[in-house]
Amino acid sequence: MGASFTLQESSALYGLLAESTNDIILKTDRKGFIVHASPAIERLGLLPSNMLIGPHILDLVDPSCAEAVAAVRLEHDAAIKGRQAGKWLEFPAFTQDDRERWFAIHMRGLVNERGQIYGALSIMRSIEERRNLEDKLFAAAMTDPLTGLSNRQAFIAMLQHLVDKGSGGCLALFDIDRFKSINMQYGQSVGDEVLILFADFLRSLLRSQDIVSRVGSECLGVLLPGARPDQAEAICQRILITLSEVCHTAGSNSFSITASSGVARIGGSLDNTLKRAELALFFAKAKGRNRLEMDGESLVP
Repeated sequence: MGASFTLQESSALYGLLAESTNDIILKTDRKGFIVHASPAIERLGLLPSNMLIGPHILDLVDPSCAEAVAAVRLEHDAAIKGRQAGKWLEFPAFTQDDRERWFAIHMRGLVNERGQIYGALSIMRSIEERRNLEDKLFAAAMTDPLTGLSNRQAFIAMLQHLVDKGSGGCLALFDIDRFKSINMQYGQSVGDEVLILFADFLRSLLRSQDIVSRVGSECLGVLLPGARPDQAEAICQRILITLSEVCHTAGSNSFSITASSGVARIGGSLDNTLKRAELALFFAKAKGRNRLEMDGESLVP
């Protein structure tokens, strides 16, 4: 059933919606200057009360995000030109407490009785909760819950980026020696603690730009952007030597941990880089563990 409202009824309905919702209702002139804003714009901290009339719609957008500024400008221009089928556009804004918050806006042209467009009507709403949830879901999908490191999926994506970028660097794979024996002798909870200790140990000895990920059960991968093979070899040798010299405590048990490592230069393709690093790690294990092997191609100047 359709609804028909008188001018007074429409005004009352608008007032009710504007006062009770966190959606922001904006009216702008043809140039984009705000000629009316509902109270929610102040409640959400976007503009102080003494600025509710007069600012430009672009003043709501974080100026450091040039793409968002351009997108909002184009959307408003399209509404003024008479485009009817608008879309929700997301953009970052800075609130009065200097916090970045995300909003979505939808615009449509305002037409007078002569069929002329004299401005635009917009609805804005905060999407902060949704984006926070999306960020948490993304982080969960890319993070190993035990060690807090990025997981294999994230590792592969970052390695692919380095391969595509062609900026060089090396990939190192570290595998805890006799990890299954630790699990069998001391229990899985101790094995988990060993993995956490190993992850923290690696992070403490690597450069700030290096990236550590858990890529297998007891295998951690390290991306060393920009490192030459000789630099990567020196870094990884120091890690293995220091690891074997330190007595670690997991649960009520104290014991030494050793690891093996395979290092390969990043290049060619993702699969080729991984294959060379895995082969180097295999040889390190086969030659007695607690050692590092460099991929043969990485030794070529």
